[in-house]
Amino acid sequence: MNIFVAKLNFKTTSEELLAIFEQFGEVTSAKVIMDKLTNRSKGFGFVEMPDETQAYAAINELNESEVDGRTIVVKKARPKEDSGYDNRGGGGGGYRSRDRY
Repeated sequence: MNIFVAKLNFKTTSEELLAIFEQFGEVTSAKVIMDKLTNRSKGFGFVEMPDETQAYAAINELNESEVDGRTIVVKKARPKEDSGYDNRGGGGGGYRSRDRY
C-alpha cells in the first residue's frame, strides 16, 4: 500500500521516514519529496508497505503524531488523478487548406 505523509519537518530525511514506518512492519520504500530547483524538502513524502494490515496500523498510529517537532498527517495515498489530457500531444486549432476561403 502506498501511504502519503504530509506536514513533515523540512529537515526530516527519507532514512528517518523509513525508520519511523519500519516499527510497524516491512517497508519497501520511503521517500521525502524534494524540490528539484532548491534541493529542499517539500514537507511531504510517500511510504510503500506491502502488507495492508501493517500499513493501516502505521496510518492509525502515526496520523496526527509528532515527528521532529511537527504534527504529521498520514493517510492512504490516492492514485494520481487523470488531468483530462492524454500524452499524444495535439490540441490547438491547426490550419487546414480548405479553410482558406
